[in-house]
Amino acid sequence: MTQTPTAHSSAQEQARAHFTVPAKHPMVTVLGSGDALLRVIEKAFPAADIHVRGNEISAVGDAGEVALVQRLFDEMMLVLRTGQPMTEDAVERSIAMLRASENGEGDGQETPAEVLTQNILSSRGRTIRPKTLNQKRYVDAIDKHTIVFGIGPAGTGKTYLAMAKAVQALQSKQVNRIILTRPAVEAGERLGFLPGTLYEKIDPYLRPLYDALHDMLDPDSIPRLMAAGTIEVAPLAYMRGRTLNDAFIILDEAQNTSAEQMKMFLTRLGFDSKVVVTGDVTQVDLPTGTKSGLRQVQDILEGVEDVHFSRLTSHDVVRHKLVGRIVDAYEKYDIENGTENGSHKGRGKAGHKGK
Repeated sequence: MTQTPTAHSSAQEQARAHFTVPAKHPMVTVLGSGDALLRVIEKAFPAADIHVRGNEISAVGDAGEVALVQRLFDEMMLVLRTGQPMTEDAVERSIAMLRASENGEGDGQETPAEVLTQNILSSRGRTIRPKTLNQKRYVDAIDKHTIVFGIGPAGTGKTYLAMAKAVQALQSKQVNRIILTRPAVEAGERLGFLPGTLYEKIDPYLRPLYDALHDMLDPDSIPRLMAAGTIEVAPLAYMRGRTLNDAFIILDEAQNTSAEQMKMFLTRLGFDSKVVVTGDVTQVDLPTGTKSGLRQVQDILEGVEDVHFSRLTSHDVVRHKLVGRIVDAYEKYDIENGTENGSHKGRGKAGHKGK
């Protein structure tokens, strides 16, 4: 895409930018079906008038806004050149990243195109990629560090991205096996009340991990890999007394580990292994008086070499937009009422005392 020099009018502090979309990129890929992407851009930049004629796009208006529009179309073209389509969500996230950078809120040099085109894993006709800057940094941290903690609210991709990295490591022979584990604590429920054998009681609780595996591997290969011990899905209690070498180990729902369980798990680390611990410290379901191992470990290991804490927020939620708003609403309520997850600190719902 080429662009003409920006022209300024000092009287009104207005600017003009002009873009030519190369013929090899159909305009529908830039503007979206039914101009859906264009509407997202126009809504995000009300101080700029955007006009399209053929493969020519122009923007006139506030100088700062026009400059951002110009950067946005540049980033979109970089993404399109990789063969990856632009979506409404991708455009909205690109705009958010550019605005954060413009306002000095960004603390890195990553561009929207760099974030949106980083491939983690391709499987069954789809590619798994980070969708936000924090997700990209989380994935990069997994590459660089032996132990990574992914901490954030529901829907931020903590576990899903970690599992994609685990499958990638297995396929590239960086590790010989994947171990997926969770503490056997369920929100307001007890496994003992479920019917059936121990395996049948545990299986529904571990089902989200199986579901993610099915997204990333041929479902027919999963039973074979599990039978061979290449993939293991088990409750955290099964990790005690083991040393895990040549493995990619993921501890999910780590907010429901006790301090003792967290120490036990982290000391299972063997040679040539990698550990990712994921959890949401606002959703602790431990008995009253039990400290969350995930809350405490941040005070203990912050700053330790080769240990990294990645913190995701409501801005990194990649589920329905309403999920992010719900997370923000609960956080605002807790701040205003001196509560944690809707319950008064130190009493009420179990597990919300201290770190």
